[in-house]
This record gives sequence, C-alpha cells and structure tokens, in this order.
Amino acid sequence: MSANDEPAGQQQTGTYHSAFLKACRREPVPHTPVWFMRQAGRSLPEYRKVREGIAMLDSCMRPDLVTEITLQPVRRHNVDAAIYFSDIVVPLKAIGIDLDIKPGIGPVVENPIRTRADLEQLRALEPGDVSYVTEAIGMLVRELGSTPLIGFAGAPFTLASYLIEGGPSRNHERTKALMYGDPQLWADLLDRLADITAAFLKVQIEAGASAVQLFDSWVGALAPADYRRSVMPASAKVFRAVEDYGVPRIHFGVGTGELLGLMGEAGADVVGVDWRVPLDEAARRVGPGKALQGNIDPAVLFAPREAVETKAREVLDAAAGLEGHVFNLGHGVLPNTDPEALTRLVEYVHEQSAR
Repeated sequence: MSANDEPAGQQQTGTYHSAFLKACRREPVPHTPVWFMRQAGRSLPEYRKVREGIAMLDSCMRPDLVTEITLQPVRRHNVDAAIYFSDIVVPLKAIGIDLDIKPGIGPVVENPIRTRADLEQLRALEPGDVSYVTEAIGMLVRELGSTPLIGFAGAPFTLASYLIEGGPSRNHERTKALMYGDPQLWADLLDRLADITAAFLKVQIEAGASAVQLFDSWVGALAPADYRRSVMPASAKVFRAVEDYGVPRIHFGVGTGELLGLMGEAGADVVGVDWRVPLDEAARRVGPGKALQGNIDPAVLFAPREAVETKAREVLDAAAGLEGHVFNLGHGVLPNTDPEALTRLVEYVHEQSAR
C-alpha cells in the first residue's frame, strides 16, 4: 500500500489526508499546503552546525544526519511536507561514478562521459547500493507521523549534463553537442540514466516516501522541439516506472516556461512552476488534469515582510481557480535567506488560504 492509497477499515493516522497529498490529488484542502525546495539545509544555522566538518556526499550517506537535517525545517517552519535531504548525484556516486561535490562549485566528475565506451561507467542501481537511503527514510517516516515525506531524484537530462560537462555548465556546450551530434549515443545515455533514476525513486517509495519529485534543473536550456525529441522519452520512462505505486509525481525545472505543457505530458501529476510564469498562465499551458506547484521568487524573501506578503498574495490569487495548488518557491531557498522569513511566509499562506 502506498501513501496515496486510503487504508480501509482503520483510523486515518497516516499521510493520506494531509493537505499536501490532497492538493497533489486535486482534492479540496483545509489550507494551501506549503513546502520549500532546498528547505532541508541551506539557510538554517542548525543545519550548518550539524554539517560542520562533514562533506556533502558523506552527510547524504549517514541516516542519522539525513534524518536530523530533513526534520529541521519541519520543526522550525511548520511546513506541510518534508523533502528528503540528499543530492541528485547520490545514485551516480552509489554505482561507482568518480565524482565529488566541491564547495562553491558543485558536482565535479573525474571521468566525463563523452563516448560510447564511457557508457560502461553506468551500471544498474541496486537497492543495496543505497541501503542508507532505506534506513534514513524508515527513521524519517516514524518521526514525521502524518507529515508526508517527498523523495526526489535528478532527471536524466540534468544528470547527463553533469556527466558530460564534468561539472556545472552555463551553456551546456558539450551536452548539446552530443545530443545533436550523436543522437543514438545520447538516447542510450538518457535511457540508462532513466533506469538508474527510476530505481532510486523506487527505493525511496518502497521505504515510505509519500510523493516524489523529479528535478530537471538545467532542462530550461532546451527548445521545446529538442525537449520533445531528445529528453521527454527518458523523463516519461521514469514517471511510468513509478506510476503503479500510486504516489504523486512532481516534475520541476528552472526556466521551463516554454516547456510546461511538455513537462506535464511526460507523466507528472504535479508540475512545478518557476517564478517567471504566473500560475494561471502556467495552468493554461499545462492543461487540465494536473496540479501545480510554486511559485514565488526566492529573492523576494530578502525584501521587507509586507513585500513578501504582497507577492505571496499574488501567487495565491493566481492559483485561486486551480483544482490543486502546492505553494512553493520558484526554485530553491537561497543560502542567505533569513529563516524567520520562511516561517512567516508559511504562517501567512496558511492564514490567507484557510478554507
């Protein structure tokens, strides 16, 4: 039974009736649910304290630390869902890819994938490769009670970009060169990454995650025709692989205003929207049958409280006609954000949206 199945003949004590899962299912909610991308860590002093002296990837492999970091924003902000603390490159590290997360840079890959022979680096992900994920989620589900836990993974395109470029890239030159220049190698690469990603999400769902989000951080660099032809099949494969679990599937990318309809077509139940497109316009682009998530600009949180509330009101008004809306930022929490601004924003949204 998944977190999206209603238990029969027993008192409802799980996550099924949470505001977050109701919104994902496009059902009436007592208030608009709120969570923040990158809420686990980044801006919290308690996060920096527990992470002190511990490398990012090492912290992702310690169930006790993952549990504490994931719970911190739930305790502090009263958000409606927790997001599992990890990194999109964790499954790649787990299958033996030689990479590290460099402070101030991001993921750096020692041996980038640029030829067919390089594909041999990508073996299948087995549950035992990420046993620490299963353990951490088990601990979290017990602690969270009726608060849903969102599992997540990086989408095939974004993972491919890191693997091909060897690290973060502004223009994705090598990635696009491979995509355009060797379409078969590109398709084979994304297909393998889709299998790895799906396996990683399955581990999280089977351990108790109530929903999953596929992050396609860099896909906004593509034109719609390229996305449809060269990326959408792999993302759709991921969503199909976890469909039978019945948990909500969220799809999010940055700078994806022109791709929103296609991202919905790929198979998500909820489409994440960055701050560049109003939610009512996003709903028109995505079409019926999908909930939306978003979409206040993370930088707004640096403005005075009144300005933050004005922008939050605009988001709520734009979402007023939607069947399902999860309030979130249009991207992740910025590192220097005042945690109190996040707490106040949750309170404001809950108060203003109370049904």
